[in-house]
This record gives sequence, structure tokens and C-alpha cells, in this order.
Amino acid sequence: MGTYINRGNSEFSDIVAHEYVDKTSLIPLINATLNSESRYSCVTRCRRFGKSMAAKMLCAYYDKSCDSRELFRGLKAEKDPSFETHLNKYHVICVDMTDFTTRFRNEREIVKIMQQEIMDDVLKIFPDTEVKDRDDLMSILYRICESSGERFVMIIDEWDAILREMGSDDYITTSYVDLLRRLFKGSGSNIVFACAYLTGILPIKKYNTESALNNFREYSMVNPGRMASALGFTHDEVAELCRKYDMDISEMERWYDGYRIGDSSHIYNPYSVMRAIDDNKFRSYWTTTGAYDSVITYIQMNYEGLKDDIIRMLAGERVYVDTTEFLNDMHIVRSKNDVLTVLIHLGYLAYDEDTQECFIPNKEVADEMNKAIKATSWEPLVKTIQNSKNLLDATIMGNEQAVASAIDVAHDENTSILAYNDENSLACVLTVAYIWARNEYVIHREYATGKGYADLVMIPRRNVSKPALVIELKFNHSADTAIDQIRQKNYPAQIAEYTGDILLVGISYDKETKQHACRIERYRK
Repeated sequence: MGTYINRGNSEFSDIVAHEYVDKTSLIPLINATLNSESRYSCVTRCRRFGKSMAAKMLCAYYDKSCDSRELFRGLKAEKDPSFETHLNKYHVICVDMTDFTTRFRNEREIVKIMQQEIMDDVLKIFPDTEVKDRDDLMSILYRICESSGERFVMIIDEWDAILREMGSDDYITTSYVDLLRRLFKGSGSNIVFACAYLTGILPIKKYNTESALNNFREYSMVNPGRMASALGFTHDEVAELCRKYDMDISEMERWYDGYRIGDSSHIYNPYSVMRAIDDNKFRSYWTTTGAYDSVITYIQMNYEGLKDDIIRMLAGERVYVDTTEFLNDMHIVRSKNDVLTVLIHLGYLAYDEDTQECFIPNKEVADEMNKAIKATSWEPLVKTIQNSKNLLDATIMGNEQAVASAIDVAHDENTSILAYNDENSLACVLTVAYIWARNEYVIHREYATGKGYADLVMIPRRNVSKPALVIELKFNHSADTAIDQIRQKNYPAQIAEYTGDILLVGISYDKETKQHACRIERYRK
């Protein structure tokens, strides 16, 4: 058993010995690529999404130095016809790139050191291999493959760690890319791998619109393909955990759901879900210092429209993004689209492939985004969030003049987002103005009440002791007219099922005076 080759199955054994959500459905997907034109896979997801667990699982499955049959007993992969064919049949080289970036962070020859350590380890397993001057890793592997007739499985976890952490040094990045090319660009009899499986955060870097390793099939947060549900927790998996541990599924959804990855519309962050279960508490567990610092840097970039898009997403809206421009290099960010695409790969935004829109997926991410904004020098956005908190307080206190004035300010700040000429555009501005309310309320636009649709309804979350808000909007009509409509159509009746304390809020806009007016009444059954 080596450090990098044939490491055994102890790491995966430790994983399945505890609460393990069965993600072995990945194994048949990789088995289908073995010794084919599709043998090279690069699967990228944001941090804490189960990438390393998947890598350890594949190591345990393919590694011929151990017997892993019992570890997979009763799991999904065992039921697949390909399971027996490839179980423990390969020499597996498994490398965690973060191990090298941690140990040799300031070493320019990190790639040479890494290659030598792997070569030394391989030669311990194959001591009779002839070694010639100037041999590199590929030379050694090819000679072994040629003499034994066996091919290797290569697994590289966090393959892009060197590029993310040392990407500003051209010598290091070029050396690393050249190594990968040398290993994986062979053809015919020069191929020494039955398959290669790379995990990371970023897809493979593009050079002049082409990938440096264009023979890899890539499965990313943007284009997940058949790997859509292979990493991350599905809704059914989380629902089962909630039943088992008596956790509130609606709160789990609010905190950690929301990633739409390919056809999988409900993907949860697995690390955060398991931490919430362990601690019996919902809060932010996911973010790391590295990603947090990057977000602060990116959202301060002064690209046209970026501020408006961030505001709209904090308010629950979606925005269009062109993800094709990004070169998959965190050190080369040239446009608003690049910023949004980086944030998708980092997990701070979710992406809808069908509509090509991005959005903030859940409360955990929204909280961290708000913290990041407060830590920036982006004063207008910080002020917008503070004004929103003040607006909610004024609404609950029934301060009609303060509410009208706050909406005047929100309107002036956000006229660049949309035209302001009807009740729908007024509703959009109100959604932005009440950004802060999303911390404490579930906000509905066009809420069906049985006798029509209330423009905005805010229902307090279970752990919030505040009144519900029924908001009706009028363009070139009075705020009193808005209140009358709420009463006549009895909008609060259905909402009273959720809470007994309800405020009726009428908001109007006069196109001539360009002023808002507000009326607030307390609803009584």
C-alpha cells in the first residue's frame, strides 16, 4: 500500500462507517467510460459538495490492493451489471493536490517535486521497472503498462488547486499544464490509463477559446451533464435524513436547497446539511476564508450593471448571465459575466441552464453574500441593505411617512434596473426595497387569495414573531384605494391561516408629483 498508488479502502471505510448518503451511483457512470474515448472526466463543483468523498469512493472501488466488496454491500452501485466487472481490478494512483499546495506553497518547483514523489511511490510497487535518465512519470507508467499489459486508474482530487492558489506564476502553471498534457494527451498504444477522474472547483482553463486538455469530458456547475445528481444531496435524500433525525425539512430547504444543477432542480449542499443534523441547528456552515475573500474582490469590480444585478438577486430575482466568456481562470476576470460565472463555480450563485439565469440559492449563501458586501467598500449597496432594514421596521411600526420616503429613495436608487410606469414595475422596486425582509419573511409576488391576487404578501417565518404584511400597489391611484381593494377582496382571510397578526399596507405612486404615499392599517377578523 502506497502514499499515492494503491492506497487501499480505509478512507472510504471511515466514511461509510458513519452516516453515509449513498452516492455510489457515480460508479456505473465512470465504469461506462473505461477504456473508451470518454475515459477522461473532470467533475467540478463548489467547495464542500462531496468531491473528495466521491474520489475516495472511486479509489476504494477500483483499487486492486484491497477487497472492497463488503463496503459496497447493499449500496446502489452493487446492483449495476458493471459492478463485478471492475471491482478492485486496477492499480489506482490517487493524488490530492491540496496536499502539495499546502506543503510546497512557496516552492516554484512544486510540479517537479510532486512528479518525483509519485514516481518514487510507483516504483516501490513495481521495483523491477527499468529507470532511465530523464525519465518522467509518464515514461515510468508507460513502461509498466507495456510490460504488464495493465492500465492504471488516475484520480486527482482538487486538480485546479495549483492554478487557483499559484496561478499568478506562469512558470508553475505552465509546468503543471504540461504535466497533465503529457499524462493524458496520448493515443493508441501510448494510453496508460483505463480512466482518469479529476475533481475541482474550476473547469479546465481555456487557451484562445480551446481547452488545454480538450480530450476531457467536463461536468461543471454550469454544464453538469449526466453527473447532475452524482454530487450534492437530492431532495429525496435530504427528506429521508430529516425524517430520521427529526429535522424540519422546510427549514433545511430554506437554508441549504436551491442549487439547480442540470435536470436536478433541488440540490443541497451536503456538508451544511450534515453539520446542521450533527449540531441540531440551522446556520451557515459552508463558506471558507479563501472563497469569502474572493467574493469580496469580485463584487467590488466596477463593471457596468454588476451592482444592479447583485441587488436584484439579493431581492430574490434572477439575472441573465453569459457563462461562455469565462476562461476558467480566477486570475482573469474581464467582465460582469465573468464575475457572475466565477460566483456560480464558487457556489455563491446557482445557475439555471434552461433560462441561462443565475440567482442566490438559499439563506446560507444570502447571509454570506450580505456579510461580504458589508466587508467591501461598496458603500451604495451597503446603504441599500441598511435602508431596507429601516423600511421594514417603519412598516411594522405603522410609520406611513417613513415608509413612503424610504420607497422614494429605493425608486431613485433603482431606476436603472427597470422602467417605472405601471404597478408591476412598482412591485419590482418594492421587492428590492424589502431585501432585508427576506431574513424574516417568506415573500410572495402575485399571491393567490381566492378572490384575486395580492401584489405582495410577506408571511413571517416560523421562528419570527412579527405580523404578516399584505401589500397592494397602485399606480396613479391613491393609497386609500389600495387599502379598499384589500378589504373588498378580503385578501387577509387566507393569510390568517398562517398568522393572526396582519398589517394591510397600501402604497401608491403619483406619476405627476413622482412621490409615493402609504396607508397602513391593522387587520382585525
